[in-house]
Amino acid sequence: MYPYARFFKEALKARAATPLTPLETHISQHICWPWDIDPWMEMNNGRTLTLYDLGRVGLSIRCGLWTALKRNRLGMVVAGASVRYRRRITAFKPFEMRSRCVGWDGRFMYLDQSMWQGDECSSQVLIRGAVTSKGGMVAPDRLIAAMDPSLTSPELPAWVQNWAEADNTRPWPPQA
Repeated sequence: MYPYARFFKEALKARAATPLTPLETHISQHICWPWDIDPWMEMNNGRTLTLYDLGRVGLSIRCGLWTALKRNRLGMVVAGASVRYRRRITAFKPFEMRSRCVGWDGRFMYLDQSMWQGDECSSQVLIRGAVTSKGGMVAPDRLIAAMDPSLTSPELPAWVQNWAEADNTRPWPPQA
């Protein structure tokens, strides 16, 4: 089940927090609850991705993305993800999540998120987000212009460009 209570808690905290620009990092604090763990007594990989949603919610509220989406009747969907899992997060352990937009191109916005226990990174995800309207996908520039017309994307880091290029070679639909 989706963690709606956590969702609303993060949304309320983000509304009360200092605003950010779209390229700044949103930091949030979380706890791994028993319902987040798998049979190996660590945070389930699917739950990790769900909790990353909460970091994107906080970031989008604090930087004005949420308001711009609603005002312009746009949506945002995950169009791809690449995840690295490196350290276990076990039940009742606190962790910090860092969420930031690294830039955008003509089709997608790219978000870098990570979970930390102290100064050790547990996992990291690169999210490719698509801006959508009733008519389908729209260029991220349309959304960014609604937030701050003077804002331009920094050059995407090489590792993000390389991932995007590699993913474009992947067949779709996949072979059965």
